[in-house]
Amino acid sequence: MSVMNQPGSTAQAQANRPFTPQDFKTLALSSLGGALEFYDFVVYVFFAAVIGGLFFPADMPDWLRQLQTFGIFAAGYLARPLGGIIIAHFGDKLGRKRMFTLSIFLMAVPTLAIGLLPTYATLGVAAPLLLLLCRVLQGAAIGGEVPGAWVFVAEHVPARRLGYGVGVLTSGLTFGILIGSIAAVTINSTYTPDEITGWAWRLPFILGGIFGFVSVYLRRFLDETPVFKELKARRELSRGLPVKTLLREHLGACIISILLTWVLSAAVVVVILFTPTYLQKVYHIAPALASQANALSTLTLTIGCILFGWACDRIGLRAAMIIGNLGLLVCSYLFYTGLPGDATSLFITYPLAAFFVGSISTVPVAAVRAFPAAIRFSGLSFSYNISYAIFGGLTPVMLTLWLKSDPLAPAHYVGCLAALGVILAFVPLTTSLTQWTRPIGEPAR
Repeated sequence: MSVMNQPGSTAQAQANRPFTPQDFKTLALSSLGGALEFYDFVVYVFFAAVIGGLFFPADMPDWLRQLQTFGIFAAGYLARPLGGIIIAHFGDKLGRKRMFTLSIFLMAVPTLAIGLLPTYATLGVAAPLLLLLCRVLQGAAIGGEVPGAWVFVAEHVPARRLGYGVGVLTSGLTFGILIGSIAAVTINSTYTPDEITGWAWRLPFILGGIFGFVSVYLRRFLDETPVFKELKARRELSRGLPVKTLLREHLGACIISILLTWVLSAAVVVVILFTPTYLQKVYHIAPALASQANALSTLTLTIGCILFGWACDRIGLRAAMIIGNLGLLVCSYLFYTGLPGDATSLFITYPLAAFFVGSISTVPVAAVRAFPAAIRFSGLSFSYNISYAIFGGLTPVMLTLWLKSDPLAPAHYVGCLAALGVILAFVPLTTSLTQWTRPIGEPAR
């Protein structure tokens, strides 16, 4: 087996061939679809303050309203494992492309529905319950989308360019966050607070739902991965339950992948998703300014994903992980301890910390290599979604409570997880991953 654990002939061809126009097409369409789906999932957090005021009683204490709002946000993460495991199960049995397309359809429907939901003033307690249902459906969809996208691209690109391919795709996913941030900037800059509360907050959700259906159409032009085609031709597809095989034979790889995803979730959820509301609530920074700083930071995150993925191919996975996580540890403390500061410092330290968040692209590079092709989708999906459900979903709630006693709670949390990321760089995922420091795709000597 090769480093990608592919069937023999496909692995050799994948390792040696150059990037082709078809590879760029696959990367472009996969990244675009992932960006639109990720936008649909995260745009909620950029309007959390407004949604909290509209979907919960007006006489509720502000901290409790915020806690319940982020609780509904967390529900999307808690729903990820079920959706991810089911979608991955059929992805390993019926094909990557089918499930890759289904996941974005399942995201578009509830996103559009959120934009059309009546508020608490109209429906009473039914309003937050319907909002919760939509978030659960979104979580189930993205639980299959993200791991599916990583597997889909990894099984298409040349093995020696695995880091770059996965990095570009991850940047596409984070670009969806940037689109959400730009939408928040545009809404906050164009409309008055009364207009936003009255109707303008709905626009990003309605547009997201529409663009999601466009992405479903675009994915018709993607081809099934050559790895899955060969597995099917050789009759080596997973038999029985892939998850059962996973837990019986690859539990160690699952545990390390879960911990790696915890590092990823801490960086994204705290620095990118939680911080705009944190800046407004704790330091009373104007929503427009917080949104602008977040948009710039998400741009540097997107660039960082590509560069750290490229670094995996050039200097090795371990080195890229160590540099990225050490940079995140230092720069996150530089950012959070310098608040509130002024606009200039905000626009320097925040994007710098976000650039090192881009080291998250090393996580899927490691996880994709950890599981054999027949259960790769299930292995990556199980590890990623279990971790995100536990750590990603509960992080905003935990930080909201922690902030009542320590305004630097986000810095401490990100710093500790970045330190864990450095430690994990020295732990091989499986015994087959020898020469952990070599560039991705370079054959063992």
